[in-house]
Amino acid sequence: MALVTYIDHKGGAYEAEIENGDTVMQGAVDNMIDGIVAECGGCCSCATCHCYVEPEWLDKTGKPGDVEKELLECVPEPKSNSRLSCQIIISDELDGLVVRLPQSQY
Repeated sequence: MALVTYIDHKGGAYEAEIENGDTVMQGAVDNMIDGIVAECGGCCSCATCHCYVEPEWLDKTGKPGDVEKELLECVPEPKSNSRLSCQIIISDELDGLVVRLPQSQY
């Protein structure tokens, strides 16, 4: 299990404990955290779960795969630390993870 902090575009912080094997996206949905729309339910086909991984966590969350990279080209305001939260799988190693949420998912 890992404690993940979601920071919205206005700076509000929300914490959620997420089970190992779930995704950062599912943790947001299960805990009713605004800012992650998750239209496709985690199938990596819509990019409405875009987030920015804090730089110190990038090595632990891994690099985006080819499909994720293509979808990230379509998000508003992509950055070098952009990820789709449906592709970040929780493990004990991610305890303390911090992600920031964009102003818009469309």
